[in-house]
Amino acid sequence: MSNAVRVVWDDALCSYDFGPGHPLAPVRVELTMALARSLGVFDSPSVEVTGVTPADDELLRLVHDPGYIAAVRKAGETGVPDPAYGLGTDDNPVFPGMHEASALVAGASVAAAEAVWSGAAEHAVNVAGGLHHAMAAAASGFCVYNDPAIAIARLLERGAQRVAYVDIDVHHGDGVQAAFYDDPRVLTISLHETPRMLFPGTGFPQEAGGPNAEGSAVSVALPAGTGDDGWLRAFHAVVPELLTAFRPEILVTQHGCDSHALDPLAHLMLSVDGQRTAHQALHRLAHDVAGGRWVAYGGGGYELVQVVPRSWTHLLAELAGAPIAPETPTPEDWQEFARRRTGETAPRRMTEGRTPGFRRFEDGYDPADPLDRAIVATRNAVFPAHGVDPSL
Repeated sequence: MSNAVRVVWDDALCSYDFGPGHPLAPVRVELTMALARSLGVFDSPSVEVTGVTPADDELLRLVHDPGYIAAVRKAGETGVPDPAYGLGTDDNPVFPGMHEASALVAGASVAAAEAVWSGAAEHAVNVAGGLHHAMAAAASGFCVYNDPAIAIARLLERGAQRVAYVDIDVHHGDGVQAAFYDDPRVLTISLHETPRMLFPGTGFPQEAGGPNAEGSAVSVALPAGTGDDGWLRAFHAVVPELLTAFRPEILVTQHGCDSHALDPLAHLMLSVDGQRTAHQALHRLAHDVAGGRWVAYGGGGYELVQVVPRSWTHLLAELAGAPIAPETPTPEDWQEFARRRTGETAPRRMTEGRTPGFRRFEDGYDPADPLDRAIVATRNAVFPAHGVDPSL
């Protein structure tokens, strides 16, 4: 396997744009790539920045119904909503070229997965991807085509037998879970705010896989207000043991950073430092359980200047094997670029001054603590299916 890191990027990925005022503003990805460039993340000889080819209909049909693909294409050409397919809602307004922009995101995510599976790269990333809510025949939650699911389906088509998907977006990764709910070859793990409080209203621990794949769907439903230390406690109480038992051939991760305390659409309380720690943990796990084969995608994140660029630049640097020291100043040229693009004052350092830590679950838990009850519910729901004792 090559030690190269593949960054799949084209400025045209910013054409996935629902228009002014929509929370999923492409400037967040533009600022991320600009910050990473300014900090030299792509300067390493091991980092390859490659272009993008749109997914064709054959690829899209690995997950999406032909009628839905036709509807997306038509809506983007005519501007006419199609409510039967979730097109034209407040969350998913129709925009010109919607099919082409969405197919480009999917193509980038498939290219990242194929680079790692073929051995052309050890790690690969599409920060514009991670559109995890789209269903087989419906747009949902700002997502038109489900690029992570399409990429995983492509890996299965290429011969993969065990693919693990870990989703750390604040919203449940419902579309990816639905695509593989009855497929034992795919383990989907989602850590998200409790669906009692947040869209899409799914992701309870009892959603644990279909009749042919019991234990293959894992949901950690975190209480509102969970911060860095609690989030990391839940992650380490569930994810490493399941990945070790599943033994994936490749690890696919979604890094929505809307778990941040400043995010306007959710209620978790993580910092950029906590999110950086999560990226590090997933990198370690890729090497521990998947031979280093790691494919990463972006996802949600709606604090466009203060959070997304820093969190995902830390992710890109982690993938490149050259983590950025938290105290590193953000470059002045990037601060000025962010001001010109958004009118906002950009953050001056890559840290928020936090030092995340966590108390290990094995050291004991409190049954009166809502976080610990959430952890226990997940472990009880899925650990036995993997031959793991949930009480240990």
